[in-house]
Amino acid sequence: MTEETSPKRLPIRWLTLAEIVAVAALVITGLSFWDSHRERIREDRDRAAATAEKQAEAQAQAKAAALKQTFVMTGAREDGGAKVALTSVNEGQVIQTQTVWFPPEIRGDSVETTGNPRLEAGWIENGLRKHAGKARTGRVPVGVLTVFIEDGQTKTDRAVYQLGYSIHPRTLRADKVELEGLSVARRDVSGDLQAAAGNLWSAR
Repeated sequence: MTEETSPKRLPIRWLTLAEIVAVAALVITGLSFWDSHRERIREDRDRAAATAEKQAEAQAQAKAAALKQTFVMTGAREDGGAKVALTSVNEGQVIQTQTVWFPPEIRGDSVETTGNPRLEAGWIENGLRKHAGKARTGRVPVGVLTVFIEDGQTKTDRAVYQLGYSIHPRTLRADKVELEGLSVARRDVSGDLQAAAGNLWSAR
């Protein structure tokens, strides 16, 4: 009977101090690289956010500047449609005077206002009764030359708007014309504003 021989144990090799230092240095280097990588990502993210914020601010300023340089009116129906009160969409623009033209078929002469910008149904009711046809509702173009003040400077605007109206039959009396509202049709119109309004009326 033979004796069983025990397996040989592999010799244990301890790391030398130099090797331990080298491994530690490698670990520290890896951690430092990872920290610097995360810091660089964070800085890039912060830089991108700051750039986006500056771009948004610049766009907002450009939009505000463009709005400030633009003159557009809005109209509010008043007195049951007897008139439409006009105001600028920009609160910094104050309307001083206006000269208003309608298509020649609707009204031949112009109307001027001072300090009370408006459009009145009485100015065009006879013309609409004659030339609006069978339509009970519609839009009539109106050319408007506006003098307004902005930042202490006097400026002018030339535009054509569409003035909404409705015609209501009445017994034993002429049809009643009511104004409904206002929308811009053309801006920065050169030349004859009444002709521009007349062309839109003819092409309606």
